[in-house]
Amino acid sequence: MRMPRLIFAATILLGSCAATATDAAQHTDHLMRKYAGNVPGASLLVLKDGKPLVRRGYGMANMEQHIAATPATDYRLASVSKQFTAAAILLLAEDGKLKLGDSIRHWLPSLPGMADKVTLRELLSHTGGLIDYEELIPPGTTGQLDDQDVLRMLSATSKSYFAPGTAYRYSNTGYVLLGLVVEKASGESLPAFMQQRIFKPLHMDHTLMYVRGGPEVTNRAYGYSEENGRWTRTDQSVTSATRGDGGIYSSIDDLARWDAALYDDRLLSDASRKLAFSPHVKVVGEPYEASYGFGWRITGDTLWHSGESIGFRNVIVRWPKQHLTIILLSNRNEPEPYRTVLAIAQRYLQ
Repeated sequence: MRMPRLIFAATILLGSCAATATDAAQHTDHLMRKYAGNVPGASLLVLKDGKPLVRRGYGMANMEQHIAATPATDYRLASVSKQFTAAAILLLAEDGKLKLGDSIRHWLPSLPGMADKVTLRELLSHTGGLIDYEELIPPGTTGQLDDQDVLRMLSATSKSYFAPGTAYRYSNTGYVLLGLVVEKASGESLPAFMQQRIFKPLHMDHTLMYVRGGPEVTNRAYGYSEENGRWTRTDQSVTSATRGDGGIYSSIDDLARWDAALYDDRLLSDASRKLAFSPHVKVVGEPYEASYGFGWRITGDTLWHSGESIGFRNVIVRWPKQHLTIILLSNRNEPEPYRTVLAIAQRYLQ
């Protein structure tokens, strides 16, 4: 029997869509092949119009106990945490508890006088010029630094790189200090503020800002580095205990909820999101062309941020106009995930 023309056309279209989806999945698995098997792994999420097209884990979250990575695995986000610290500052500005033009020294008066002219706005966009706290760590230090250690080191130096607002230099120092400002302005600890104002309202139930002695990370991935062809656990370093610049653990499932909240005013107002996503300064000294907002890099149509800590490499890339987001979290020192995500995106942007 001859197939009606409309049904025949629909069958071809459905077949084409299925083939396209299969091709995209195979392409993605090929690009993720380094993470597969009995090696430190990754979790990958491709969201289109709020729906997961790819949601899966590759490789191992815990090599020693042979625990596989899954969509629920929690990774140390490293500098992907900065967008949450920026959001906390913006929420407090909405509450009227601080102003973006406030001097950092207004909130942290132990800082030297040269910090008087450094504003919260400049710290958010990495234009404050304050010295990297990593340069101030005494030689031979083995114990982990916390945020108060960073504040003490900064308070004991009058060094800076440039006058505030005159240049860009990526600064973990700035975001550690912003985390301390959140505590001063809110009267709560930074982990508690994040939990009550961001994670809980968005039902990011397995996300937390980790501090030793506090709640443990559920479904925790441990970080590894490849050394002489062998994987060695390298989960923590001297700088792994600071918070505002990189202390959050989360999963791709919880980050899907975060991504959804960035399209509307369920968390941040339209004005705050515009501030976060606007290019305040041109990025220099980094391998990718970009501008910087508040906790976000901006390149063309994308909003993105990477995160690197010992044993972890992560990235979130958003194409808001196409309603596409790709998140890749990994518990290994390489490969660098940004290029992988851009390659994965090509099939979905088409």
